[in-house]
Amino acid sequence: MLRPCQFVRCFHRSLHVVSVTGSSPQVQQPLNFLQGKRCDPTDSANKFDLKYPATDEVLRQVPSSGQKDVDEAVGQAKESFRSWSKLSGFERGNVLKRTANIIREQLEKFAQAEVLDTGKPIWEARFDIAGCADTIDYYGGLAARISGEFLPLSNGSFSYTVREPLGVVGGIGAWNYPLQMASWKSSPALACGNTFVFKPSPLTPLTAVMLGEAYKEAGLPDGCYSVIQGETETGQLITSHPDVAKVSFTGSVPTGSKIMATCAKDIKHVTLELGGKSPCIIFEDADLHNAVSGAMLANFLTQGQVCSNGTRVFVHKSIMGPFLAQLVERTKRMKIGNPFHDDITVGATISKEQFDKVMQYIEIAKKEGASVVCGGERVHPDPSLGGYFVSPCILVNCEDHMTVVKDEIFGSVMSILTFDTEDEVISRANNTEFGLAAGIFTNNLQRAYRVASALEAGSLYINNYNVYPVGVPFGGYKKSGLGRENGPDTLDYYTQVKSVYVEMGPVEAPF
Repeated sequence: MLRPCQFVRCFHRSLHVVSVTGSSPQVQQPLNFLQGKRCDPTDSANKFDLKYPATDEVLRQVPSSGQKDVDEAVGQAKESFRSWSKLSGFERGNVLKRTANIIREQLEKFAQAEVLDTGKPIWEARFDIAGCADTIDYYGGLAARISGEFLPLSNGSFSYTVREPLGVVGGIGAWNYPLQMASWKSSPALACGNTFVFKPSPLTPLTAVMLGEAYKEAGLPDGCYSVIQGETETGQLITSHPDVAKVSFTGSVPTGSKIMATCAKDIKHVTLELGGKSPCIIFEDADLHNAVSGAMLANFLTQGQVCSNGTRVFVHKSIMGPFLAQLVERTKRMKIGNPFHDDITVGATISKEQFDKVMQYIEIAKKEGASVVCGGERVHPDPSLGGYFVSPCILVNCEDHMTVVKDEIFGSVMSILTFDTEDEVISRANNTEFGLAAGIFTNNLQRAYRVASALEAGSLYINNYNVYPVGVPFGGYKKSGLGRENGPDTLDYYTQVKSVYVEMGPVEAPF
């Protein structure tokens, strides 16, 4: 379960970090990473602002990379692929394992940079970083086990298969989990023998470069992992590059659709982890405390900016009263403020644009008949914090046709709906174009299995929500994406199978 972990630091140290955000070396150093070192773009036509979400201050301007920079990164990756792909899986795995240990040793530095990028609470950032190290470690262990199959045939002949890497992989990440995007995509790619070029979100450019430095320190050859900073155009240059064999993207459905169309032109491999509007179903026999905890985990982590969030909370009518009372009481206790303070549970929304989007959805919900029973307001926790803080919002009187129930909001907005029967709630839960995740809270094991089997989603949680144990595949159905991340299945999406037939007898031909 997600929780503050052993790496919590004291309040006074956290205050010191906040006072030097603009002068942090992670902010001021070059943010591209090529040939094993930081560098500035050579082909930049424009710049974008790097802002600290909690204060809304511009920490610096970051030059956006152009065609020459992308060509250089992909060219280096293509050249490095020749040697990296020839190493044994055991050798590649050792590099990944060493990288994981370096991240663990530098966890606090990574977590502080993640807060500067995202505005999420420091305890949550620490937990995220520790999970990224575990994922890299996991694929380091799997690297030596990547193999094919042997099939004996008649007359002593046989066939065998070989799993081979694809080549240069291009990765594009979203802004809610910056290091997770870079590590979940790069570590399986590298474990399989591919090389990797990554473009972080322009809102969160810092920790992907730090990952490159950790890879370098661990012994990854130069050119195997590169970071190219930029906006939409830079991403398009990567996805359309003729020497990129696969693209792994996390983000919105419209952007994912465009990337898939681009990749189709060159028949590139593609993995897409897209949006969600997931259901979280609370049955009448559920443990009430656990159900409330699960609903909060399903909606309020990272200021609600999580693609798998269970934002459609279906509550059985018979327990609606006590469930809502406990939920509101606990939500009001959540503390909003400086993300670097250890007791804060709600940080800053990533940007003004995202804040405006969230507030607009709340207003639309009111106009369509929903009622706000908690939160949904901008909060000014401290005069020094000029960012956009939103109190976690709970909406009731929601109906399936409402905009707030159908659209992905990507903010701390929980829509509560009621239901009567199991069949009814399954039908309503599946009535969406998305299929990323779903949650079920019940003490009836047979019901849990039955409902999980019926729900159209790639990641199911029973009596918990938004937990990502390393090794458990993550990905969606329908418009929520293609492919899987974080598990052994992921290796299938970064390799291709070569079949070899060996004849051991005379060749017979009809002519």
